[in-house]
Amino acid sequence: MSGINEWIDNEVKSNDVVVFMKGTPSFPQCGFSGQVVQILDYLGVAYKGVNVLTSDELRQGIKSYSEWPTIPQLYVKGEFVGGCDIIREMFQAGELKGFFAENGIATSEPAAANG
Repeated sequence: MSGINEWIDNEVKSNDVVVFMKGTPSFPQCGFSGQVVQILDYLGVAYKGVNVLTSDELRQGIKSYSEWPTIPQLYVKGEFVGGCDIIREMFQAGELKGFFAENGIATSEPAAANG
């Protein structure tokens, strides 16, 4: 399994924002992955989506890599942030945009959302 761990580690460290998900950003294949994509798209964050459904080794590997049992998983600047529940809670509390800003990640949240 070390090969898949190295591949995951490279993806996490070479992309500022990466989400390991079921499906793709344009076609999420589970509701939780879809929610994370909607939040990231709403905030206007540039990110890479990695479809864990392409390989059982990848789907199991990401869970081992993060020691987190569920998918999707969001990584920012090489650090595991959380799954759908954590991302949704951070977004609803207004913390997620600030978190991205603190990490030097540009957002382009629609102006209407600020009022």
